[in-house]
Amino acid sequence: MPTYSLEQSQAQPRVATPLWRGGLLAALAWIAFALFTAFYPDGGKPWPFTWELAYVGAGFGVLLALLGILPGPFGRLVERLRPAGAWLAALPVLLGVWLLVTAKVVLLPVPFFAPPQALIEVFVDDWFRLGESLLHSLWLLVNGVVVGGLAGFIAGVAIGWSHRIGYWVHPVLRILGPIPSTALLPICFFFFPTSWSASVFLIALATWFPVTVLTWSGVASVDKAYYEVARTLGANSRFLVWRVAIPAALPHVFVGLFMGLGASFSVLVVAEMMGVKAGLGWYLQWAQGWAAYANMYAALLVMALLCSGLITLLFIVRDRVLSWQKGAVKW
Repeated sequence: MPTYSLEQSQAQPRVATPLWRGGLLAALAWIAFALFTAFYPDGGKPWPFTWELAYVGAGFGVLLALLGILPGPFGRLVERLRPAGAWLAALPVLLGVWLLVTAKVVLLPVPFFAPPQALIEVFVDDWFRLGESLLHSLWLLVNGVVVGGLAGFIAGVAIGWSHRIGYWVHPVLRILGPIPSTALLPICFFFFPTSWSASVFLIALATWFPVTVLTWSGVASVDKAYYEVARTLGANSRFLVWRVAIPAALPHVFVGLFMGLGASFSVLVVAEMMGVKAGLGWYLQWAQGWAAYANMYAALLVMALLCSGLITLLFIVRDRVLSWQKGAVKW
């Protein structure tokens, strides 16, 4: 076999890292957005934080230009951003259209439609109240989802494993499951001592139904051959439940958690509008009462980011828990 010396290997020319063209295109879009924001005059009254918005856009443009021209030193970051290149270029275009129809030519009337600068003003001036509402909603949501997820998991495993339990619980599940949780709001406020505990129950109920149904489906659909092999090796009923049925049903459980998390957000807003003294739902009602539509849009943006962040976190947990099933489960 031919051998190469160290000097020969070092003398070989290195292959130049190609430019990230998607990043350069996104950089041009962000710089164009910054120039449009700064130099196209506002229609009607001048909006605050216009120059700050332009500086942020220009900063994104310069950063993406550096990543596009010099992808080598930032190889890992570029590889993670490369799939989002189209969105990085489309986002400043969408922001520019939003800015054009609200602040520049005023096609959409104020105050019902707020420009991006108005949302920045809300985050700067009312960050404490908005942050406090976010923490209250997060704490309420975590309590409700955890209680509902655990109750749904236990109920789903019980129904899927035991025909006797399924005989009694299945009709109750069919009756209570399709009923919207918000329809039980007056009854909950009567039976629960505080509005907070009633809200936790409603969120838990919204999470409980999909988790129960999907867990039950997962346990019931486990291949019977797995049980026969485990019994042949001397496994008892407890081992079959914990080591065979539940691990095989975990993909269905996570699907139920995703569905329950989405349903819990709609219940969260309604529950916080009915007696809770803080939270994003309460903040939305307060903003609508004072016709502060910019505050309302800012709260909706925060809620969307919160939901997206929790779903991303749940994806990370699912990938860790189900890493041993990657060869058998479609991801």
